[in-house]
Amino acid sequence: MGLPPPRDFAYRDPAMSAAALLPLLKSTFGFDAFRGRQAEVVDRVMAGERTLAVMPTGAGKSLTYQLPAVALDGCVVVVSPLIALMHDQLRGARAAGIRAASLTSVDADFADTRQAYRDGALDLLYIAPERATGDGFRSLMEARAPALFAIDEAHCVSEWGHDFRPDYRLLRPLLDAFPDVPRLALTATADKHTREDILVQLGIPGDGLVLAGFDRRNIRYRVTPRISAAKQLTDFIAANPGPGIIYCPTRDGAERMAAKLAAATGRSVAAYHAGLDPETRARVQHDFVASEDGIVTATVAFGMGIDKPDVRFVAHAGLPKSIESYYQETGRAGRDGDPAEALMLWGAEDFARARMRLSELPDARIAGERARLNALAALVETVECRRALLLRHFGENPPERCGNCDTCLDPPSQVDATVLAQKLLSAVYRTGQSYGAGHVEAVLTGRADERVASRGHDKLSVFGIVSGEEARLIKPLVRTLVAREALETTEHGGLMFGPAGRAVMKGEVPVLIAEPPARRLTRTSRGERAAANPVGDPLFDALRATRRELAIEAGVPPYVIFHDAVLRAMASERPATRSALGGIPGVGAKKLEAWGDAFLSVIRQF
Repeated sequence: MGLPPPRDFAYRDPAMSAAALLPLLKSTFGFDAFRGRQAEVVDRVMAGERTLAVMPTGAGKSLTYQLPAVALDGCVVVVSPLIALMHDQLRGARAAGIRAASLTSVDADFADTRQAYRDGALDLLYIAPERATGDGFRSLMEARAPALFAIDEAHCVSEWGHDFRPDYRLLRPLLDAFPDVPRLALTATADKHTREDILVQLGIPGDGLVLAGFDRRNIRYRVTPRISAAKQLTDFIAANPGPGIIYCPTRDGAERMAAKLAAATGRSVAAYHAGLDPETRARVQHDFVASEDGIVTATVAFGMGIDKPDVRFVAHAGLPKSIESYYQETGRAGRDGDPAEALMLWGAEDFARARMRLSELPDARIAGERARLNALAALVETVECRRALLLRHFGENPPERCGNCDTCLDPPSQVDATVLAQKLLSAVYRTGQSYGAGHVEAVLTGRADERVASRGHDKLSVFGIVSGEEARLIKPLVRTLVAREALETTEHGGLMFGPAGRAVMKGEVPVLIAEPPARRLTRTSRGERAAANPVGDPLFDALRATRRELAIEAGVPPYVIFHDAVLRAMASERPATRSALGGIPGVGAKKLEAWGDAFLSVIRQF
């Protein structure tokens, strides 16, 4: 990607505190103050301590090693799992004037980068764990010890994590070969068990944990049953302008959904999955990162390598793998701090398939994966605050209501469906535990169609015992009972008793479900809230057009120039001089020098 030029400022004293680095924070990144617990992490790094920082996506994890990189006398080595992620961060670091490079299989300047490291001409060096654990890289580190080891996506080191990668387990010998070099592990997604494992695997003391919390207050969470995914997502997209990611369970599903949504919305929609050739995947990812309104329908193969701050929505067309995966995937929305939306569509068949896959796992993993599924069931079923349930999963003690999820904004009423559940289970049992939900519903509601009559099911004691208001609860109740393992599906899609079925039949556990709404999803009417230009300011649009032109000229995504929030501040404050423009948060010295005059020229026209 080409090496950056030498920087024009001197190294700082490595003993400096975060407070003493505030002038450097302003000149490099354009910020007057640290956010959240950034200062605490930076203090520990500058003091040479070992740290695990658990910070939500969008909280500025990368700044906790990028700022020390320009303050310390030496190079910060960043271990990162994906080439695309490294190169995204590389672009942002260089735009801020940081001397950064990467050692990956696609970098043509491999030899130059190694020499630049030996010569002390780098502030940041990104490398994948597979390459970092090789003898060649160890030799490079021995030639010149780094100032800091930063291990990004540190949950990958833990077998308890949702995205375990064996190569991360091999990092410890490299770290221990340089005991005096501080180490900083970073992740946005780790429950208590995973955090404890990361500390052990990376040799970080227990008091080195900095837990900044998991709450992404700018994300609005919505969960609703999947009725017609394409139609539901079309309505959702119409209410949410800007870039978005839609996760689909299968490769074929991602491609079919892309075609349907492109036709229905007129938006640019592209599919992404591991079955595409590398050139197509690279093109889809590049186009999405560079876009201001593009949509990707993707499998879980997409996302970790995306450092795009202006994603306005993330939707799941099916059940995610776990709450950890859900949190990480939805966390790709709204990294710039602006409002964002997360939607999950789910169905009973999602849980059925997931539970059937449990039998394919090693015995040692089944209990853990079943617990993950049960946690997801609680999330999709709850009538309480979804954010509170999500945060409690990660060990936090949040308020009972967040005011920014579907159950808070439009509280559902709760229905005691215990008796109906017993009727439903009885019908499943009496029809032989082999028929699907539609057939069981026909029996319960007394619809003597040809299939019911030919099997004599119209003569059963459960025939016609459900009517009126109860009847409309059957479908949501089936979803709930499958999610709770009271019902399971057979190989051919029939319903059968699950492990929790007998307790429900005996009345030992109550079955409470949310009152099904007629149409909860489309009651979102928040397109204005998500819009980049909520007040329709023509100056903002002109600044955005200029940013787009500069991004094309520089060969970087628009957000690398400035985030939308910075442009909105320019449009609001209308600075007339470089000095005034430099006072806007997010406008660092390097960016002011490179692009300041172009934006000032636009402002003066209004």
